[in-house]
Amino acid sequence: MRIAVMGAGALGGYFGARLAAAGNEVVLIARGAHLAAIQERGLKILSPRGDLHMSEIAATDDPRSVGPVDVVLFMVKNYDVESGAQAIAPMLKSDTMVVTCQNGVSAHDRLGAIIGMQHVVPGVARIPADIPEPGVINHSAMWDTLSFGELDGRVTPRVAALRDAIIDAGATAVIPDNILHDLWVKFISQAMLASITTLTRLDMGPLRNNPDSRALFLAGMAETNRVGRAMVPDLPEGLVEQTWKTISTLPDTMHASMLDDLRAGKRLEVDYLSGDVVRLGRQYGVPTPIHEVFWSTLQPFKYGSSG
Repeated sequence: MRIAVMGAGALGGYFGARLAAAGNEVVLIARGAHLAAIQERGLKILSPRGDLHMSEIAATDDPRSVGPVDVVLFMVKNYDVESGAQAIAPMLKSDTMVVTCQNGVSAHDRLGAIIGMQHVVPGVARIPADIPEPGVINHSAMWDTLSFGELDGRVTPRVAALRDAIIDAGATAVIPDNILHDLWVKFISQAMLASITTLTRLDMGPLRNNPDSRALFLAGMAETNRVGRAMVPDLPEGLVEQTWKTISTLPDTMHASMLDDLRAGKRLEVDYLSGDVVRLGRQYGVPTPIHEVFWSTLQPFKYGSSG
């Protein structure tokens, strides 16, 4: 397969390197010091699933130079979805599949409005990874799942081919029965995890162990779940309880990447996390007072203030 990774940061670089090592033709689209390091020294993956050093892997900052591809792994930040959609247009053939991997539940619709929904396959990435230095990706646990699927639930040849390619590359790929359910399962916990760890500057341990902050966390998840059920009426029952069981197993030092962005003075994705809970709540007539507070309180930081 010919695959472009649009936004080859920690997640995109990990999957791109694995797919390239398995023999797929992969082009990483990155920028800055990370791109310069990849072009000079290649891309190194440090992982409990096996270290990898791709000493030579195609990388560029210009999507126009890539040419047509079969798959775009679309891994830009939420606030870059619209500009990224314009940038990938020269790579699209009539049958090119673009897999969204953004946080939240709105990226696939926003992308499809620009490039056409026929290209878009919503996805959910579950992988703990970061970039400790340019050209190096640290993958810190055994799980490295990319879940994706057609909106109508069909297992089409294109999604089956990408699933097989990822599995052959030694990573994990899942085609769920309903990708919207998978998006909301993650979003129910993610929206609250991102906002509460970022606003308090705390890891999960103290927030989970304190009864009052734990109750707030659960109430915020329930609020998002109510919005989700208004938008996707067939969402499974018991998602808050199910998701909390997963959260209870996370290390005490776990926090959202949005907190890392805040500490680094980078832009925040708050408008697409608590902000989308609020926006969709208003659209579907569901009150969202908890996420209203988190979203509005984080507004002064969303353009990159270090606080």
